[in-house]
Amino acid sequence: MGRCGVPGPMLALLLLLLLCPPPSPACPAACRCSPGEADCSERGLREVPWSLSPNTSALWLGYNFITVLGPRSFPPLPGLRLLSLVHNRLELIHSRALLGLGALRELDLSHNHLTVLTPETFLPLTSLAKLNLGSNRLGELEPGVPGALPQLQALLLQDNPWVCSCSILPLWRWLSHNREKVREKSLLLCRVPEQLNKYPIMAFGDESFRQCQDTLLSPERYISFFIIGPFSFIASIFFCTFLGSLVVFCHSLRRESHCWRRPRVCRVH
Repeated sequence: MGRCGVPGPMLALLLLLLLCPPPSPACPAACRCSPGEADCSERGLREVPWSLSPNTSALWLGYNFITVLGPRSFPPLPGLRLLSLVHNRLELIHSRALLGLGALRELDLSHNHLTVLTPETFLPLTSLAKLNLGSNRLGELEPGVPGALPQLQALLLQDNPWVCSCSILPLWRWLSHNREKVREKSLLLCRVPEQLNKYPIMAFGDESFRQCQDTLLSPERYISFFIIGPFSFIASIFFCTFLGSLVVFCHSLRRESHCWRRPRVCRVH
């Protein structure tokens, strides 16, 4: 029976692979990682860790002290599908903060201090299906924010201090036409004005905004006013000048005719 020998170099390589397995994907020191996931919750973080694996598909950053998401807050995470930033102190999200997160399906920004959001911020999230903005400080929300998310299926807006004035009409229209996407509709309550405190936004009807429809102007009407206004002002000046000249001319004619009839009186004057 023959012997099967293994060359020395190959044997050394096999031993090296057994003793030194390939390095695992990067995991920040402040996080707990498992394949495809990084849990960085409750770590006192003030910014997003950068040493995350590009293969991360779920990232939890809740219960930290992150206040701002700047234009380069996230490392390249092309496969990220879930991002949770609940219970931070978020006040501002830069319009380029979420670039490169096009695969994201769920974004939770609830329980923060957000007061203003712009549609440009959410344009990169072409795959987002669920957005949670509950328990922030939003008094109003541009309808362009959910409108920038073509795959949106669920939007949560509860527990925000909504200002129920004419400015909320565009959002109310979007909500009325997308009721199937709005979760917890009964929790969308007015905070201001005081007489509408805790009144459900979705309980409003068209008649509630009748006076607003007369005061809210479309951009086309604003442009018309800016164009017509100066011309109307100039035309009124010309008209007043013409009218004044006409009055003076008529007065002169009457005076001349009077002088022809009573020449002695005219000479004295």
